[in-house]
Amino acid sequence: MPGRIVKIISNLYTVETTDGLYDCQARGKFRNEKIIPLVGDDCLIDEKNHYILEILPRKNELKRPSIANIDVALVIMSVKEPDLSLNLLDKMISFISIQKVAPILIFTKMDLLLKEEKKEIKKIIKYYQKIGYSVFQNTEYKKIMKQIKNKVVVVTGQTGAGKSTFINKMNPHLDLKTDEISKSLGRGKHTTRHVELFKIKNFYIADTPGFSSLDFIDISKEQIRNSFIEFQNYSCPFKDCMHVKEKNCAIKKSVEDGKILSSRYENYLDFLKNK
Repeated sequence: MPGRIVKIISNLYTVETTDGLYDCQARGKFRNEKIIPLVGDDCLIDEKNHYILEILPRKNELKRPSIANIDVALVIMSVKEPDLSLNLLDKMISFISIQKVAPILIFTKMDLLLKEEKKEIKKIIKYYQKIGYSVFQNTEYKKIMKQIKNKVVVVTGQTGAGKSTFINKMNPHLDLKTDEISKSLGRGKHTTRHVELFKIKNFYIADTPGFSSLDFIDISKEQIRNSFIEFQNYSCPFKDCMHVKEKNCAIKKSVEDGKILSSRYENYLDFLKNK
């Protein structure tokens, strides 16, 4: 019987099928073939003996959090308490895009901003919209839910930005655990301990412990460059230009002219340097 893994706790795999949920074990052959079943995997099960027989081909996978076959990532970022980190935002966008997952940016706690602070944040939001990203405030639930219709969605972002709270707002019956911001640390406490897919109306959404480690170990410098989508709008005179030291580089000139957000370019250089 075909199904989808929606939860994994220890060695127990909960598989959703058209006949309901089955708690299954994985066959020993997976260990021998070095296949690790993930939440989001499409699979075939032996419904009588409660075994996963086969993991079907994946279109993508994330390692931390461990999840497969994701369509969209909701990147939830706080603008205050904790403050907005553009470096973390750009790192998440790049990392997610390279994994062939579409990022949707969601900003929370706009109501905590002073007038001048809000003005600056709105400029940043406008830039990300201009270069092609879908950007929302966390209060725009109806617009967001329309955009993720029939999708499998992962939620990530800053610790303390309100990820579980956001999911609860879309479906209060889930009652996912949340916690307050730590005053001493200036950030939220992790409240999610495992990856699980929840069905909400016409889409699936995953609550995860978050991206515990965002690194570019298995990612090339060219992939990082290509994940900055606005770079593609400018033609460099150099083939395969990395936009770092080259003279007459169109990207560097566009940063100087204010066409490319300077923080984006600085973050790009930072990612290359720490590659």
